[in-house]
Amino acid sequence: MGQKINPLGFRLGTTQNHHSFWFAQPKNYSEGLQEDKKIRNCIKNYIQKNRKKSSNRKMESDSSSEVITHIEIQKEIDTIHVIIHIGFPNLLKKKGAIEELEKDIQKEVNSVNQRLNIAIEKVKEPYRQPSILAEYIAFQLKNRVSFRKAMKKAIELTKKADIKGVKIKIAGRLGGKEIARAECIKKGRLPLQTIRAKIDYCCYPIRTIYGVLGVKIWIFVEEE
Repeated sequence: MGQKINPLGFRLGTTQNHHSFWFAQPKNYSEGLQEDKKIRNCIKNYIQKNRKKSSNRKMESDSSSEVITHIEIQKEIDTIHVIIHIGFPNLLKKKGAIEELEKDIQKEVNSVNQRLNIAIEKVKEPYRQPSILAEYIAFQLKNRVSFRKAMKKAIELTKKADIKGVKIKIAGRLGGKEIARAECIKKGRLPLQTIRAKIDYCCYPIRTIYGVLGVKIWIFVEEE
């Protein structure tokens, strides 16, 4: 049952919590969803734009820097609270970065009657997050590193975090081959059918010179 469904949606309400907290009347519900999407897209575009301006980094820890794991949005009557969970918040700690980001979001959302409050929360164990591992694999593949070597190195990085199992799957024209295929590597347990098992999941597209590769990462954190 749990093998073919999104692990996050399957566990919503048990081990997985909502990332948006607000109330709206049925006729205004779609507007609230669109507003949330605009806020999240604006933050991700700001990170990507400023990361391109910064100098090229070659350290392993910086290859997955400024990766947003998730964004929480809490709406009140006169205030919108945005909590950005990020792996290595080097870019957003710069002077004036938060103020500039607030201005960009207010222009996008047109929140005249609502005050915007942005908070940055650093992830305690970055390599426990599948999105950071996916960004690391993408960085390695764009630098012409073998996909098997990149996957094994990502598995090694998870040893720094306290996890019980991890699975990485890459599909596409691997190694520049003409026929697309999928490769998978797994270490430890991964009980996808157990609802009380806390599993983090990420699906990430990687653009290479041979085409788009798809990366899926499952991480078994703990069992409640």
